[in-house]
Amino acid sequence: MSDEHAPTSTGKSRPPRQKRTGLTSTGVRKAASKSARSRSREFALQGLYQHLVGRNEATAIDMFTRDLAGFHKSDALHYDALLHGCIKLEADLNALIAPKLDRQLGELSPIEQACMWIGAYELMYCQDVPWRVVLNEVIELAKEFGGTDGHKYVNGVLNALAPELRAAEVQADKAGKSA
Repeated sequence: MSDEHAPTSTGKSRPPRQKRTGLTSTGVRKAASKSARSRSREFALQGLYQHLVGRNEATAIDMFTRDLAGFHKSDALHYDALLHGCIKLEADLNALIAPKLDRQLGELSPIEQACMWIGAYELMYCQDVPWRVVLNEVIELAKEFGGTDGHKYVNGVLNALAPELRAAEVQADKAGKSA
């Protein structure tokens, strides 16, 4: 007898489980279901990790990343903006993030810090991406690549930062929900 039709504690057999499409067995989105922008964020996160941990230069990271499997399916322009923009504006992004932290910047994991950089950068410079989409995408990155509860911390910091960087959009969104 297969596991799917095994009797339950009440003696009745349970129906087979429904397959969840678009997700791996761990609940992470499958690569095939990711948008080009989502993929570009993933590649940018990997590049920013190399920058934070290895202090690698942006051009070396860029050359390496473009040769990775699946890069051709990403939004290369968005990847460029995120990778080069975050590295160029590292000090500015850190200055935005640091006041929202409950610890020193150096105590963040490189994944959390890179996720926060991507989120802060997109909130500031990618006005075509709604603020909630920015937060959702970055939280998904933190869930997929970060530590157990790192996504919660990233969410808290970016939720505190969004009203400063997208005041009108956040205010309009919250007003619409209360109506």
